[in-house]
Amino acid sequence: MAPSNQENLARVMPDVANEARPAVAGALDWVGMGEIHAPVGLADEEGRVVTSGARVNAFVNLKRADVRGIHMSRLYLHVDRSLSGEPLSPCSLRRLLKEFLESHAELSDRARVEIAFDYLLRRPALVSDNTGWKSYPVRVAAELDRGQFLLEVGVEVAYSSTCPCSAALARQLIQDRFRIDFDPATPLDRDAVLAWLGSEQGIMATPHSQRSIAEVKARLAPSFKNLPFVEIIDRIEAALQTPVQTAVKREDEQAFARLNGQNLMFCEDAARRMQKALDEDERIDDFWLRATHQESLHPHDAVAVATKGVPGGYAA
Repeated sequence: MAPSNQENLARVMPDVANEARPAVAGALDWVGMGEIHAPVGLADEEGRVVTSGARVNAFVNLKRADVRGIHMSRLYLHVDRSLSGEPLSPCSLRRLLKEFLESHAELSDRARVEIAFDYLLRRPALVSDNTGWKSYPVRVAAELDRGQFLLEVGVEVAYSSTCPCSAALARQLIQDRFRIDFDPATPLDRDAVLAWLGSEQGIMATPHSQRSIAEVKARLAPSFKNLPFVEIIDRIEAALQTPVQTAVKREDEQAFARLNGQNLMFCEDAARRMQKALDEDERIDDFWLRATHQESLHPHDAVAVATKGVPGGYAA
């Protein structure tokens, strides 16, 4: 005869993770849950809370070598309550990590959470009155290590890069074509030259450009009271000058072509621009960055990596 619902509720269920000893003893650096699906809210500049879907990793260490496992369901419930209940901030992250540790008293003295999602920003066109939405992959990681709170934010920014070498080679070919099309013994006709410059025959070579990705991780000083995703994105885009666009009319495309022509850069140039821009922000204690140019000439990428150079900080 099947037990009643009341009997099921009264039954004491086994807790193997809590009761059994490990077959092989040992402390563990991190134990937890990866890729938890959760909503995350962020307050925008006008105070409105914008919600996105996020993926969350939640961990504590297991310092007790004789204990088999942690209470993973507790981590999940803390993540759910915290992220569903209030906007994301340094204070809310620190509170969440303290709850991880309080729920694992005697088992853990370190806690970590990582949250990744797409941040949507409405961006203006370069010239026209249009605007459009642009999605930026962002990430925040927070750690509470024996009372010390560490906070890191990460962003990805897509931009266009035009090869300086390719631009020089294209200019040489245009010069060669000019020598062919205009007889040195004949006086130059200004209108003819202008017409030639506007023709496919005149501009018979163009440099190659490619979509490129800037990845940045920044370790924040305690002076940050918010999560500066937008500030860091704006700083990176201002340094690079050629972020990819959203709404584009012909006048915007022409302005973008001008920006590319005025900002020729190898991946090394892009990395140094970002390095300088981040170095100028004293609220960023340390940073790591990577410029990836997804080559249109080669089947491989060109990559440059830089750090702030803090002793004991990020390694390249």
